[in-house]
Amino acid sequence: MSDPTRMVEVVSVTEAQRDLEIYRRELTAYCYRMLGSAFEADDAVQETMLRAWKNAESFEGRSSLRSWLYKIATNVCLDALRGEKRRALPMDLGPSSPPLESLLRPWSTEDTWVTPIADAAVLPEHGDPAEIAATRESVRLAFVTALQHLPSRQRAALILCEVLRLPAAEAAQVLDGSVASVNSALQRARATLADLPDHQRPDTVDPENADLLARYVDAFQRYDMKALLALIHEDAVMTMPPFELWLRGNADITAWMVQPTPSLCAGSVLLPVRANGVQAWGQYKPDPAGGYQPWGLQVHEVSDGKFSRLTFFLDTGRLFPLFGLPPHLD
Repeated sequence: MSDPTRMVEVVSVTEAQRDLEIYRRELTAYCYRMLGSAFEADDAVQETMLRAWKNAESFEGRSSLRSWLYKIATNVCLDALRGEKRRALPMDLGPSSPPLESLLRPWSTEDTWVTPIADAAVLPEHGDPAEIAATRESVRLAFVTALQHLPSRQRAALILCEVLRLPAAEAAQVLDGSVASVNSALQRARATLADLPDHQRPDTVDPENADLLARYVDAFQRYDMKALLALIHEDAVMTMPPFELWLRGNADITAWMVQPTPSLCAGSVLLPVRANGVQAWGQYKPDPAGGYQPWGLQVHEVSDGKFSRLTFFLDTGRLFPLFGLPPHLD
């Protein structure tokens, strides 16, 4: 006969796991904002869940389960950020370059870059549309990259208070600090973000415009530089991690695209995906052996009716599986 005590234990474990899983997406979004990497965020959430499970008996209910989980997640992220390691995009590390292929060279380490994240990993499936829209804004590539300029505790204070809207007293509990220290960290974080150069500061983005996105896909797949030029701001920024070169200005961007190696992207196919709260695309360029081979994950932002940031992530071997993109197109 089955042991009823054992059955009760199994049911209890299942219920506890379900209670924790409810928070996985929002914890992933939090850890992603803190760490700037989809891969590190996933590892951090796994570690948060493990610590919560192991220390469940120590949860005394003096705070909500949500606050307790955020406290654990914050400690996991702060541990990961010891030494103030920060991720970035190329425009955070040096001046822009002219559109010369001879300047193209990869950065020395692959863990330098902010990476994109799939919407499905961080956005709730259901809920208040206004709250979902706010979450989209808070995982935008430009915003997450700007956050990486902040020291880790300032970063945590800003996210807890201004993104998650926790009262300063609750944020202080999460950070094991005082209300005064949280308010001081917030003030310094805001000042740092306000002082960033304009090409590093996140713009206000437009609501998605289906017509503009369709025109971009059409122009890119036809590799029509005149049409692309009309869709990109004069002072737009283009980056291509893991390469350190970055470009500024629609004239330089379109001049770059017709350099010998970039021009091999002519005839590419774009598959739509959702990343960092926006419409993005998996780009496949023609494969000399037949079909199309992965080339990049395009995650762009639009402001004032045109594209202001174009980011092409070229580490397709690691990134495409995160978005369910196939390794080759026939």
